[in-house]
Amino acid sequence: MAGKKQEYDIGTIKVLGGLDAVRKRPAMYIGSTGKEGLHHLVYEVLDNAVDEHLAGFCNEIKVWVLEDGSVKVKDNGRGIPVEKHPKYKKSGVEIVMTMLHAGGKFDDKAYIISGGLHGIGVSCVNALSEWIKVTVERDGKVFQQKYVRGKTKAPLKITGKSTKTGTVVEFKPDNEIFSTLKFDDEVLMSKMRELAFLNAGLVIHYENRITKKKEKFHYSGGLIEFVKWLNANKSIVHSKPIFFEKKVDSTLVSVAVQYNNSFQDRIFGFVNTINTIEGGTHITGFKTALTRVINDYAAKNMKSSIKLDGKDTREGITAIVNIRIKEPQFEGQTKTKLGNSEVKGFVDSIVTEYLAQFFEENPSVAKSIVNKVINAAKARSAAKKARDMVRRKGALSSGNLPGKLADCSSKKLEKTELYIVEGDSAGGSAKQARSKEFQAILPLRGKILNVEKANPHKIFSNEEIAILSSALGTGLGEHFIFSKLRYGRTIIMTDADVDGSHIKTLLLTFFFRFAPKLIESGRVFVAMPPLYKVRKGSHNHYVYSDKELERLLKRMTGKPPVQRFKGLGEMNPQQLWETTMNPKTRILRAVTIEDAVEADRIFSTLMGEAVEPRKQFIVKHAKNANLDI
Repeated sequence: MAGKKQEYDIGTIKVLGGLDAVRKRPAMYIGSTGKEGLHHLVYEVLDNAVDEHLAGFCNEIKVWVLEDGSVKVKDNGRGIPVEKHPKYKKSGVEIVMTMLHAGGKFDDKAYIISGGLHGIGVSCVNALSEWIKVTVERDGKVFQQKYVRGKTKAPLKITGKSTKTGTVVEFKPDNEIFSTLKFDDEVLMSKMRELAFLNAGLVIHYENRITKKKEKFHYSGGLIEFVKWLNANKSIVHSKPIFFEKKVDSTLVSVAVQYNNSFQDRIFGFVNTINTIEGGTHITGFKTALTRVINDYAAKNMKSSIKLDGKDTREGITAIVNIRIKEPQFEGQTKTKLGNSEVKGFVDSIVTEYLAQFFEENPSVAKSIVNKVINAAKARSAAKKARDMVRRKGALSSGNLPGKLADCSSKKLEKTELYIVEGDSAGGSAKQARSKEFQAILPLRGKILNVEKANPHKIFSNEEIAILSSALGTGLGEHFIFSKLRYGRTIIMTDADVDGSHIKTLLLTFFFRFAPKLIESGRVFVAMPPLYKVRKGSHNHYVYSDKELERLLKRMTGKPPVQRFKGLGEMNPQQLWETTMNPKTRILRAVTIEDAVEADRIFSTLMGEAVEPRKQFIVKHAKNANLDI
């Protein structure tokens, strides 16, 4: 393993602050006290272990969710320094665990490059845990210390001898802080899979002893395997991904590219293992170079006179741009957008150099890619004509709303809601049930177009999509303008059957591909209509799942009448209002993009061309059909 000259001892520990206010305002440090914040605790501990790998000292990480709901993370790195700090008179372990912004990441003698987003360190995990125990193997000994809600329980003590090195962190999230203590296997495994792809050779083991889930993540091929995994359900243009990387001083740029025959572009950026979902200068540099190289090759080697724009060159691309940089600067709404201005030119020059060289050395691959891009340009031209034709008819004009739309009277964005419902029958019930002041109803005819498989020309000329775009007021895709949004919330309301689930997935695919900012800003929701009505005396019980029905019937004496709702149209307007549309009593599920890579893969699996992966996915998740994207 490389880079083993960096020292990690007490002299490398720097302290920038204390733990004050972490427990009072936890959301400031971990984003939320719900599911997202709970999982962020694991990420913080994982990041420390991955830093040891980046420094060249760790090749294996083990993660357990234990029976009592606690989490254990073990690495075979150098171990946290144990000697006392000359200034603070505490061990390195205690400083790292109890003082915010303390650790080796703030001294480049220990870590030239480190991961993690906020730099808050494992001390924040300590502050928000009921208890935490740290075990360090180092200097031939085993050291251990325990903390309770951020406070040191006892001094660091020697508990044994060891010839190994490493750190074990065990913690139990505090139920006084978090609204949920249940870890999601899929969320955690998605993060670990991502880390294993980004760190070729690193082995990450995961075991949840509550759910009995067990997985191992190890990808010696790194980014090449990452791109292949993302394209597993796609028809590819060239079999072997294009890969290149270059290191200058402490900055490393790695890029993997593979085109498929879809119409979507999927470019994922990472900086020091952080998924930069908002992009940044590294992605801008990549896109600029890609457009230039393909245009130059088309003109020089294929005598093409068509001017190819960036959107053309990215159609069907799957790419990973992975940067490791000493001092990243993040900005954007979620602090996941790289802002370092020097990175743009750096990535641009590297991609231009290596991609141009690859094209010259692999003309068959180059020509297959450029031919696809030229076809994309022709399709874009046709799609523009279709879009302009629709616009001339007034269908996409926010001032000329579609006739199907029953608008609300309020013009205050944050108070208004747009319900998208399937069919005229459900639309009629919803129009009668709604509050006309703030709820608008848009009934769609049947299933909308599957945008995952359709070409742009067909998408923009589709009547139902044009109507939906008109109602939203924003435009679509690259023409999406957030400031023109007409409603504060967009709520998908479909029947609770197979057809309803299909329509819901089609609509979510549409939003994910053509209006992702609506999801990212927390404005897309799924309504949860009840499955059953149980009548007990003069009172109606509305039930939303089979398990809930089973529990309710066990509590009741006798056999009350049970009505199964097959569709929204079966409810009268009063029932629909009470159960599904009244803000005081309804249940809405927020649509979130917890992980852009995994969400993209799921949509490709569910809505793409390949049948077998879709069947496997449906069989695997049939008992848990509600998707949090």
